[in-house]
Amino acid sequence: MAGGTRVVRSDLWIDAIFDERLKGEAGVSVGVFPVRGHSAAGWDMLSAAHVYHVSAAKDELPREWFVSAELIARCPQLLCVSSSGAGYDTVDVAACTAAGIAVVNQAGGNAPSVAEHTFGFILGLSRRMVEGDRRLHRETGYAREDVMGHEIRGRTLGIVGIGHIGRRVAALAHAFGMKVLATDPLLSPDEIERRGARPVPFEELLAQSDIVSLHCPRDASTLKMMDAQAFARMKKGALFITTARGGIHDEAALVQALRRGQLAGAGIDVWDQEPPPLDHPLLALDNVYGTFHTAGVTHEARRNVARIAADQIAALLAGERPPRLVNPEAWPACEQRRARILG
Repeated sequence: MAGGTRVVRSDLWIDAIFDERLKGEAGVSVGVFPVRGHSAAGWDMLSAAHVYHVSAAKDELPREWFVSAELIARCPQLLCVSSSGAGYDTVDVAACTAAGIAVVNQAGGNAPSVAEHTFGFILGLSRRMVEGDRRLHRETGYAREDVMGHEIRGRTLGIVGIGHIGRRVAALAHAFGMKVLATDPLLSPDEIERRGARPVPFEELLAQSDIVSLHCPRDASTLKMMDAQAFARMKKGALFITTARGGIHDEAALVQALRRGQLAGAGIDVWDQEPPPLDHPLLALDNVYGTFHTAGVTHEARRNVARIAADQIAALLAGERPPRLVNPEAWPACEQRRARILG
């Protein structure tokens, strides 16, 4: 790679605006390494990198290239780790903080796309479009009333996590004439109301909602939050939607809740393993609408996320505090290291 400030990323797909934006910055070079087949090339680039833009796709990126303590030890000039999405499952944030490395994500960059996808799930399940489509492909002679669904007007939507995506989901829900509840431990009740929902505790949201939709981060507090007990607290015949992260819901518990009729259907974009195996029991159920972590994968969202990422990196290298800093406690040390390494 050339001298100056070095940004490194893998060869996993990214919108071209990322490279274009950074190559327009004076003194900034962008290096691209192959994730498979040529480890030495990757380590040569990373060992001299100032910024590592890392894929957030945990099942697409080989573990060798996850941001671990071991990787950090081999990258002494690393100032910033930039996740390619809102999540950062491939990054050991604590290890970065200990090393004085800033971690940034691109939260909100794909929010409109994820909100639209959420309502695709809601409409597809409420109106039983998925079941109707599957039956139409494989049989004739059934009555239309066999796949008769429900309007969502007047129904109650419970939003778990009303951040960038959740607030857009709330706005769409109001446009459809729905009632909206939300729970979010990071926000005050007044702020939740300003974002378009009535604040309620998690247990109350489960009990009152006709549809529960997850839009919260995956962390120690939310891992397996939707377990067998949580599904049992939901209304009989309710719908469960998640475009959040795999692992927040217990897949085995969800299978049982659907099989026994506790839930009428589920829309699932995120999985423990992505993509899920073809013999996954959830994929055998006609009332499951499954997608492969594509809620935020649109041309518009991918371009917006790549642009935001490049803008944040450019600002950080210029000495500005990035707006989507995951570990703000690391910023003072990062500033000191930046001054020492880049002058």
